[in-house]
Parts: sequence; structure tokens; C-alpha cells
Amino acid sequence: MSQSAITQSTSTIAAVSPTTAAAMESNPSNSTNHAQDFLTHLESYLSKRDGVDKLLKITRYTTKIILSTTQPHHHHRLKTFESNIGLSRKAFRIGKFIQDINSFRSANLDSVHNVILAILAYGGECLYYFVEQLVWVIKSGLVDGKQLGKLQKVGAWAELIGYVGSIGLKVRDLKGILEDEMCLVKKRVESGDEELVKLREKKLLKKLGLVQDVAEGLMAVADVRDGKGRLSGPVLLASAGLLSAVISAHKNWLSC
Repeated sequence: MSQSAITQSTSTIAAVSPTTAAAMESNPSNSTNHAQDFLTHLESYLSKRDGVDKLLKITRYTTKIILSTTQPHHHHRLKTFESNIGLSRKAFRIGKFIQDINSFRSANLDSVHNVILAILAYGGECLYYFVEQLVWVIKSGLVDGKQLGKLQKVGAWAELIGYVGSIGLKVRDLKGILEDEMCLVKKRVESGDEELVKLREKKLLKKLGLVQDVAEGLMAVADVRDGKGRLSGPVLLASAGLLSAVISAHKNWLSC
């Protein structure tokens, strides 16, 4: 343990009661175990491609914000760095369209409305990820890039359609969660009840997912319009991307 860490631990022990301090001193492995648990969780997080992808996404949009709000000395180098991160993220999406095929197969299709939303959400995203593979192949220099512009336009529209469907699905799910919560409240279930707590945690994650889809949808609209029109400012879009990345990284961290 470093000298600064020892100093911090000593000051913490001094700030608590003697009983607590004695307990901490009698079990010095607590902090070590906590660090090991964190590192194990971090290893699990980074072993998944979504985990690495979201860290790259946070890095990319943080760089975009820096480029949009300041004039750094190494502007060209940062721009190249941001562009290369974007290309790297496409490599992590190889085969990811299969995930949407499986999601559609397991979706709730008990009504025409749900079928339409599922087709929009999973079909749009599936097409987007498939096109992203082709874009990655072209940008990697393997094949000629004559069709790159058309592919990117198709991908932008597919992504936008996917987020429209995804927002619809999340609104539907959120309504169901709110109805279940009201039923539990009417049964006079205490706020500390485990079932109610889990339901509210699920509601929070669903709301965060809805915010994420809106942010991503905003960027998809800008891509469809080639960055023109209202709500297409570089700072706004970079902030939306960073917000989406942080929410996604948080959800992935919890799922590890």
C-alpha cells in the first residue's frame, strides 16, 4: 500500500469512533478485499466488448467536446485521435446485428402494435449494425470507398428508425412498470419491501434507457440531415453522445 493510502486510512480511522477504529484495525483485509472485488468487477467489465466499446465512446465524445469548445495546441492530433476511436468502435460491432435478430425472436409480439415497434426497433438497429460492418471494411482500406456515402446514409436512416422503435418499446415497458408499482402501493406494500425496491430500480434503469435513446436519436437525426439544421451543433451532439455513453457504461457495469 502506498504512503498516501496509509495516511488516508489512518486519518479515516482517527475520525471514527474507537470501537469502529478497533474493528477496522482488527480486520485490515477489508480495504484489500474491496479493492480486489473492484478489480475483479473491472476485469469482467473489460472482458466484454460492450464494456470496452462504451469506454471508447466516452473517450471519443469527451474529445469531441474538447475540440468543439476550445482550440487546443494539438488540434489536428486530437481530431485524428477522435476519428481513429470511431473506426475502432466499428470493429467492436462486427456480428452485433445477430443480437437484434435474437432480441426480435424473444420479443413480446402479442399485438400488432408490439410487432410494429419490434420491427422498427430491432430491424432498424440490425440493419444499422450490418451496414456499420461494411463501412468499417471500406474505411479500413480493404475495398473501394465509392459507395461509402450511400452506405452511411442508409445506416443513419436505419439507426434513426431503430431508435424510434426503441423509444416506443421503452415507453410501453415504463407504463407497465408504473402500473405494477401502483398495484403494489395499493396493496400497502412498504417502501422498503424488496419487491417494490427492485421494481423501482428497474423503473430507474428504464428511464435512463429512454434518455439514452432520445440522446442517440438526436444524433441520428443530425446524421440524416448531414449535420445541418437546428439541434445539430457540435457541442450539443457531443454532449448527447457523452450522456448516452455514460448511461450505457453504467448499465453495463451493473450487469457484470
